[in-house]
Amino acid sequence: MPRSIRAKQPLKKVRLGGIREITAGVFFIWFNRDFSFNAGQVLGITDDPAVPFRLYSIASGENETSVGILFDIKEGGYLTPRLSKLSAGDALFITGPGGEFTCEQGPAYWIAAGTGIAPFASMFYTGLWKDKILIHGGRSLDRFYFEEDLVPVLNENYIRCCSAERGNGVFEGRLTTYLQLQPFLPPDRKYYLCGSAEMVVQTRDLLLSRGI
Repeated sequence: MPRSIRAKQPLKKVRLGGIREITAGVFFIWFNRDFSFNAGQVLGITDDPAVPFRLYSIASGENETSVGILFDIKEGGYLTPRLSKLSAGDALFITGPGGEFTCEQGPAYWIAAGTGIAPFASMFYTGLWKDKILIHGGRSLDRFYFEEDLVPVLNENYIRCCSAERGNGVFEGRLTTYLQLQPFLPPDRKYYLCGSAEMVVQTRDLLLSRGI
């Protein structure tokens, strides 16, 4: 848990602005905000102040009037199935923003799997995309969230890696396979990783083996 978000941190009540199911089991919710944050940070969220909050990356830009959260329903989970059934106007309880997974201007690689794209979406919408290469892995072609905004801006610097389907301009295979096939990965760049623990560990080990 990020050091700036404590388990006993006070919760603030907000009203859900809206909810949209992007693809099967994956939702985007948003609500108005009256606080500032840094792109890449997280919020603690729950639908009941008696239930411990869970951490979610903010998926909207620093200058937007609302906060967007991307999540998928966790099999056997408690909170995400409940969040998916909310409607506009329902109550949410949130912590303040926290975490140190933030990014600056300058060359870097953003590497994400699934809903791990969320903090990079926040960085992108904040305007930190210049000189960034975004590599996003997904099981199917409908799992490349925010691609309608990312493709026109990032162009060839947005690499989609699909492990189960083929698509025009999409690498067929996992993102780790894509990285393994690259003849050169600049050792002087920063590499940001976000996704499942398995993906992060595998990618970290791969980068370390390449001298990153």
